[in-house]
Amino acid sequence: MAENSHEDPGFQADDGLEFGPTLRRRQLGRKLRNYREQAGRKVAEAAKYAGLRDATVSRIENGRHAIRPGNVRLLCQFYDVGAPTVDTLVRQAEDSNDRGWWTAFSDTLEDWFETYVDLESDVRELLTYSPTLVDGLLQTPDYALAVMQGGWPEVTKAELHRSVELRQARQERLHQQGSTKQLHVVFDESVVRRVVGGPNTMRGQLESLVESAAKPNITIQVIPFSAGAHAGMKGAFSVLRFPAGFEDMNSVYLENRRGAVWQERPNDVDHYSGVFKRASEQALSAEETVELMDSLVKHL
Repeated sequence: MAENSHEDPGFQADDGLEFGPTLRRRQLGRKLRNYREQAGRKVAEAAKYAGLRDATVSRIENGRHAIRPGNVRLLCQFYDVGAPTVDTLVRQAEDSNDRGWWTAFSDTLEDWFETYVDLESDVRELLTYSPTLVDGLLQTPDYALAVMQGGWPEVTKAELHRSVELRQARQERLHQQGSTKQLHVVFDESVVRRVVGGPNTMRGQLESLVESAAKPNITIQVIPFSAGAHAGMKGAFSVLRFPAGFEDMNSVYLENRRGAVWQERPNDVDHYSGVFKRASEQALSAEETVELMDSLVKHL
């Protein structure tokens, strides 16, 4: 038979935290590919047996397609997978199609940003260079509201507040007890000096950054004006790194006002990781950054 007798461990990372829908589909797709290869079957053969297109089977195995429980049963039958494991895989297929927590904000989420929020939920390390504003995962509600009012004056008050609520929901997942997600952010000095929303709002934002910097999974650095030209001057970006076994999903996210660009080739990820490393080396240390922000608070 094509499977081992032990029970499948399910959708969990090494640290015991559960995966979100995207990584669930990716993990299940890999299992189905492994069973197909163990059975000595080709993609075209599996597709024909299950009444699917070759491309659909490939997308299922790559985690880029919804995985229907019925298709899992058919494919497992073709691969001669035993009944106990089939039942487990079918349950996982059902779980992999669960709606993510962020769908509650579908009224305010652009399709292109929904993809980012989905993947952000599963990263184990997020490296962000932000030259103009505080990263969304670290913004206070007042600061976020001021940013959106300044950049999108045509947006309604209700839409603004829904966007702020989404930011807070993302932050809660970062700050939840036991979270192993690592966030490392590098700002240009202009970010902490620009008074967004007025002195009170900016004071609250800086105090919040100091508080966040004290958390074990958050590192904040500032590149001072005195550094001159530096590695990050070409613009903002985020490097997303995923748990062990999912390194092929590591990617770079580049956002603009109308959408986003993803860089997924290993060379691109390595390039931006190198840029981030150089930028962090040119920045103040985490301790020096806190001292700078503390001093700015006193002058507001």
